[in-house]
Amino acid sequence: MTRIDRYLFRQLGIALLAVTIGLAALVWLTQSLRFIELVLDRGLSLVVFIELTGLLLPSFFAVILPITTFVVLLFTYVRLTADRELVVMRAAGLSDWRLARPALLVAGIATGLCLFLQLWLVPVSHAAFRSWQFEIRNQMAAVLLQEGVFSALGDDLTVYARRRDADGTLRGILVHDTREPGVPVTIMAEQGRLLTTAAGPRVILLNGVRQQLEPATATRPARFSTLSFTENSLDLADSARNEPEAVRNRDSRERFVSELLNPDPAENLPGRDIVKFRAEGHGRLASPFTALSYAMVGLAVALASGFRRYGDWRPAVIGVGMVVTLLAIGLSVGTLAARDNRFIPLIWLHPILPILASAWVLSGQPGMPRRRPHLAEGR
Repeated sequence: MTRIDRYLFRQLGIALLAVTIGLAALVWLTQSLRFIELVLDRGLSLVVFIELTGLLLPSFFAVILPITTFVVLLFTYVRLTADRELVVMRAAGLSDWRLARPALLVAGIATGLCLFLQLWLVPVSHAAFRSWQFEIRNQMAAVLLQEGVFSALGDDLTVYARRRDADGTLRGILVHDTREPGVPVTIMAEQGRLLTTAAGPRVILLNGVRQQLEPATATRPARFSTLSFTENSLDLADSARNEPEAVRNRDSRERFVSELLNPDPAENLPGRDIVKFRAEGHGRLASPFTALSYAMVGLAVALASGFRRYGDWRPAVIGVGMVVTLLAIGLSVGTLAARDNRFIPLIWLHPILPILASAWVLSGQPGMPRRRPHLAEGR
């Protein structure tokens, strides 16, 4: 690596590191606000909050790294052109490919990092995040239950306790349970106590009333039933409903590429999910190469533009417009492939075609007719 290569590589590498970390921190901050309630209202520690939301960072890096690579390369080379540095390097006999070599090395490193993230770290971290989130929602329901607050333990169970004594006894309890579709249940009790069981937290209710709305059937209309009890128990964990956590269906982000492309027949996944998973698997393999694709687009736009004495803003605008268009096309192609796997080849064409077109521009557009320089006519 020559001194010029080291100079360009140092500028690109430092800028890429700073921009990527800054943008990832901004995205993490905005996304983590969804979980701040766990610290402010639910009693979880700040350490648990940081560890939980930190598991989202690999997926953030996998998404923003191709974009930040393009932004850094484009604006660095535009600045070098405005400062006449590229003019001097070209005057020394360096070709566009020679000038692009440090940028291609940076783009190659970014592509390798994206491959590592998409193939291994993202599914591992997201699986840990989902598992921890499931544990907080179910096994730690006792912690999430606060006095004087209607606490939503999942999407279909709400618990209210007027007071919580020092020994853990709950006073003035109201429970609204819609976990069984079509059969909502409301329970009111004078007091209760939380217990920890193998299936998750359970509340023992004392001296209360259970109200249940039974749906209409073919032989009778809907009816409202009331049952008074001295002692009753209620499981607060979702896992206690029908199925254990071990059989919780994993979403696509928790699966490795091999699992997406070849789902286990024992899972009995519906055909729609299999089609979606196959498209997701090809997207995971192809998306890291967008880092190289967008970088090549930025280099082609920045290096193909001529020098102007007072600067030129057009390369930056054209480059940003082209990559925004490519991002929109990528989203559309991914949606089409998730609906019909016949569109999967488009997932691969999305990063490959810009690479080939940019390489053609950097090579001087071979095959295109050259305009002869206009010669001034003699007087």
